[in-house]
Amino acid sequence: MHRNQYFLAGAGLLFIVFLYFFGQRKGDNKVKSANRHQDGGSGGMMNPSAEIETMDFASYANEVQSKLEESARKKAKSLTEKAEKDNTAIAYRDIAEFWEKAAELNMAANYYKKAAFLENTEKSVTFAGNLFLAVMQKTEKPEIRKWQALEAIDCFNKVLELNPENTEAKIALATCYTEGTGETMKGVTLLREVTQKDSNNISANIILGKLAIQSGQFDKAIRRLELVLSLRPENTEAMYFLAEAYKGKGNKEKAISLFEKCKKVVNNPDFSKEVDTYINSFK
Repeated sequence: MHRNQYFLAGAGLLFIVFLYFFGQRKGDNKVKSANRHQDGGSGGMMNPSAEIETMDFASYANEVQSKLEESARKKAKSLTEKAEKDNTAIAYRDIAEFWEKAAELNMAANYYKKAAFLENTEKSVTFAGNLFLAVMQKTEKPEIRKWQALEAIDCFNKVLELNPENTEAKIALATCYTEGTGETMKGVTLLREVTQKDSNNISANIILGKLAIQSGQFDKAIRRLELVLSLRPENTEAMYFLAEAYKGKGNKEKAISLFEKCKKVVNNPDFSKEVDTYINSFK
């Protein structure tokens, strides 16, 4: 795997963590209006993404290509034709890298996935899935976001075929369901499978804690997030959401204390400013 691919994967994961602080907090109203669900319970819930049309990739690709300068457009066409003719992982990686350099990550992810499925290795398919997941979490257009989620789901299901014990792939798959397709109960079921085998799994407990907050189950959220902080005292993601859980229960003093602690650990002026504004909104 190329060096720049590793960089992209790492950058995507860092972005995901950063998104929780600068994205979810601004979406506080989403928490209040989120569909109710049980943390691991049974029963149906409405899927708001079910009615969303999925982006047509061919149309999207034509639109993106039309915006290229003529020389770049010719190169993209040549690389694409070669990849489709040769049908090799190397050829598809070449066109993927072209689009990566052009900062068109949806295009890049599409071709990295094709290359990965031809390679059929856990590492390459995981990379493609992580790239789709990373771009999904910063995409606002619902039809594109749904396409990204479905592509990522395809990748992570393939990873689990190759290695059923890949816990990180299972957590990523759950995230695709909860954040991408709106199939929250599918995600919760996967996450609970993880915590049943490893009750101290940090990522799974944080996500379940977040989902519990969204459904107004603050006590459940507090239990999960307190567990995370008992294992990782400076985990700022758990710290932030635990503050949200206490805020939801009406314990403003505890919430503010946690938000202040989170500010100190993150140690970022912009983050501190936004947290201060947020605290002032509910004092």
